[in-house]
Amino acid sequence: MTASSRAQSFDVAAAQYAASRPSYPAALFDGIEEFAGRRLAGARVADVGAGTGIASVLLRERGADVIAVEPGEAMAGEFRQALPGVPVVRGDGNALPLAAASCDLITYAQSWQWTDPGRSVPEALRVLRAGGALAIWWNTTAFDVPWIREQHGRIAHHCGVKPRSAVRPSDDDAIRLAGLTGLRVARRQVRWSRTVSLDTHLANIGSRSAFLVLEEADRQAFFVDERERLVKIFPRYEVEETYVVDLLVALRP
Repeated sequence: MTASSRAQSFDVAAAQYAASRPSYPAALFDGIEEFAGRRLAGARVADVGAGTGIASVLLRERGADVIAVEPGEAMAGEFRQALPGVPVVRGDGNALPLAAASCDLITYAQSWQWTDPGRSVPEALRVLRAGGALAIWWNTTAFDVPWIREQHGRIAHHCGVKPRSAVRPSDDDAIRLAGLTGLRVARRQVRWSRTVSLDTHLANIGSRSAFLVLEEADRQAFFVDERERLVKIFPRYEVEETYVVDLLVALRP
């Protein structure tokens, strides 16, 4: 299964994605403003791989002038319902459908890994104005929470993918892995949590690309077993999910 196929898989679960995926804490956007050296209010922001608009909503709440870039038709449809006043154009980070020097900030929430940095970094630099910034971030696994660590292992095994290392990369390694070597980059990690229903928690897991490419029977087998496990930990059917947002902000030279 190619990365492109996995990226496109989100379109089949756009409504599920919109309803179950976690948002982001206010401290994340404080960090972006600090590292970028400007307020989001009034900034021209391109949210790339915008999906259903989870990050775009928060950027708008901070006063940003947002334009969304999203390759998936169904995801873009969900975005338009959530943010009918925000323009969304079809495209991806490897060839941004945006004019040169047209944005103060370009953001990638959970979507940088679907790009080829050899193409997406030059594209970001082309579209950014002088003094602009590129911000990429992910909600990552809180491996120090035992049940989350154990669930991560079960998911990786069931989906046939390699489990992520519980050791977080150093700043230098994170910058290298993101393809941002040679740029001035700042990093911040923000821990946060949310409490959701057990159904929402399982729907969130099911909206991940590793599950979306599986056969329906394979997906359901996992969730039947996982529900039984989690009810023993959360008998009130409310799950506290803990995340560590990993943020990188690169400044345009």
